[in-house]
Amino acid sequence: MPTPDGPPPHPNPRKPVMTLPPGACDSHVHTYGPFDRFPVPDDRSFTPNEAPETALRHLHDHLGFDRAVIVQSQGHGFDHRPMLEALAIGAGRYRGVALIRPQDTDVDIAAMNAAGVCGARFSFMSHLGANPPAAAIHAVADRVRQFDWHISIHVAGSGLVEHEAMIRSIQAPVVIDHMGRLDLDEGLDGPAVTTLLRLLDTGSIWVKLSGTDRVSKTGAPYRDVAPLARRLATHAPQRVIWGSDWPHVNLHAPMPDDGDLVDLIAEIAPTIETKQALLVDNPTRLFGFTNVL
Repeated sequence: MPTPDGPPPHPNPRKPVMTLPPGACDSHVHTYGPFDRFPVPDDRSFTPNEAPETALRHLHDHLGFDRAVIVQSQGHGFDHRPMLEALAIGAGRYRGVALIRPQDTDVDIAAMNAAGVCGARFSFMSHLGANPPAAAIHAVADRVRQFDWHISIHVAGSGLVEHEAMIRSIQAPVVIDHMGRLDLDEGLDGPAVTTLLRLLDTGSIWVKLSGTDRVSKTGAPYRDVAPLARRLATHAPQRVIWGSDWPHVNLHAPMPDDGDLVDLIAEIAPTIETKQALLVDNPTRLFGFTNVL
């Protein structure tokens, strides 16, 4: 196994002070490996640490999450076997977001849908490769519309402004990952924040209040991000979801304690009703969870 590009996740995250509501969903995680059965491909854009489904399940049992959405990562490229195995093991506990190409067959997409995949992701981050053409995104959206999938967009800051028209043109529910990785130095009225609020106003665009540690300027416990996340949650309370981003790949700062990330939810969604929407009702509706807990 090649040397990972960053440190492994926190080995012993603390138990959160906040108790999560029944059915709480961590809406953005990744799994990697086990590498003896699922080696990373040669054309990957980075080398992750091993983080299999067993470790994810242990973490979520510790934190109090009943559900999760596993997002396929460039660390495994287009080899979806680790994610698909996790979906099978989870038996309704997990849903998945895949990396889909226009050339993927209808049979392949239907099989992913049957396995629990509910979305396709596209990245506009330079360290993960070239930007996808708009035509490819539209082609995939057309292909997956019959299954009611969403389209996940990973973009940062000024990229929201640059790609606003394209994002608006996608004929499917759209999820903006990691709060658009907004730059807090631009303030809560900067051009990227304003663009994200306009996108939320369309009624078909959602945002993940995830990647808190990536957006923060001050570091743990990341309270400087709370005003931004709370503004987004207040602006579109029915179209926000929360994610830990475990196991925090491509991060060279100190690894976040996932207990800190969970406890920040109390500042983002301070009432019982807003927590219920953020953690349970919204992800259930968006991702199509049907299992009875």
